[in-house]
Amino acid sequence: MKSTWTLNENSTGKLIVEVEPKAWQEAQEKAMDALIKNVEIEGFRKGHAPKKLAAKQVNPQSVMLDAVNVVANDAFVAGIVEHKLEPVSQPALDIQAMTQEALTLTFDITIKPEVELGEYKGIKVKAEEIVVTDEEVEHELTHIQEENAEFVVVEEGVVEDGNTVVIDFEGFKDGEAFEGGKGENYSLEIGSNSFIPGFEEALIGLKSGEEKDIELSFPEGYHVEELAGQPVVFHVVLHEVKVRELPEINDDLVALLEDESISTLDELKAKIKHDLEHQREHQEEDRVNDVLVNTIIENAKVDVPEVMITEELDQMFNEFNQRLAQQGMNFELYSQILNQTEEDVKEQMKEDADKRVRTRLVLEKIADVEGLKAEEEDVEKEYESISQMYGIELDQVKQIVSVEAVTYELLLRKAIELVQSTRV
Repeated sequence: MKSTWTLNENSTGKLIVEVEPKAWQEAQEKAMDALIKNVEIEGFRKGHAPKKLAAKQVNPQSVMLDAVNVVANDAFVAGIVEHKLEPVSQPALDIQAMTQEALTLTFDITIKPEVELGEYKGIKVKAEEIVVTDEEVEHELTHIQEENAEFVVVEEGVVEDGNTVVIDFEGFKDGEAFEGGKGENYSLEIGSNSFIPGFEEALIGLKSGEEKDIELSFPEGYHVEELAGQPVVFHVVLHEVKVRELPEINDDLVALLEDESISTLDELKAKIKHDLEHQREHQEEDRVNDVLVNTIIENAKVDVPEVMITEELDQMFNEFNQRLAQQGMNFELYSQILNQTEEDVKEQMKEDADKRVRTRLVLEKIADVEGLKAEEEDVEKEYESISQMYGIELDQVKQIVSVEAVTYELLLRKAIELVQSTRV
């Protein structure tokens, strides 16, 4: 098949393919065979009339249009192979010219953008000295103290700011319950601002066992249009009031941790300091790597097509939903609590999505320029690492994760390692 490729702006272009006459005739014959199966002619069973007779009942235009679907994929593949193109999205197909003797197709394609590398070796990044102060150790001790606090139910308790309450609630608009406005045995920390303004404050002073109708209005910008700015009534039943009791910072606190490696407060402080230093070392390593990656991206030139960012945003949003599910939440509930739509969340993710795509493109280019390869042994080790990390049988991992995907990630990692190894 003959084809021409014209590259336009932002990695978009037009691929024009002239389908070979023989392939076009075969495609029409195949389309005709499929269409005549549905032809009904008196005296013959459906689909069993002589081909020439049945063909007269079929619109030639329908045959050609169906034949386009038969031959389009082969034409597209032939074109991208000939011009060594790497499409990053589904092409838009159009028929430039079509007769029974000839067919010319056009494909509007977005391809992987060209990357012009800048400096990526010998990048200067100074690592900072790791220092952990006594104040920071004490601060961590306070965190441990808070994590081991007990929530104690106050008999005949009265709600105060900072308390945790257990409530049933149901919201009504114009006397009718609205969707998403009901909860039972719901734990709520007063002052956390988890609910719409005015709700938590209205609970202060309420006693255990009491009920209350709270009249307030949803914010004007609330994401549920039917509720935005609208007055509602929440009927609340207060079951329990809880206060948090902190353990004292002494050897008794250490005993609560059930860590056999430490038994005294001094040993706990030493462990905290060691852990903080280890954590800071990893954080500093991550910071240095971020600076390295940001620098090589800034030094490179690449125009990222919008479609690649959109696809990355979809992937990031799916990952976000999976994290919510792991926390026992779904996006609908998250959306109601934080008053954010899917579009709001994706807008917040857009900068990171752009950086993710740009980083991969630059690292791919480095791997290509440097001739980096993922050996079979490297791939096998990575499969074993994934198997151990997720506790999945090795054979099952290989069924889930393709060799191509593992190889790709290894190449990106090798590119990063090369950049790191030349840092000064």
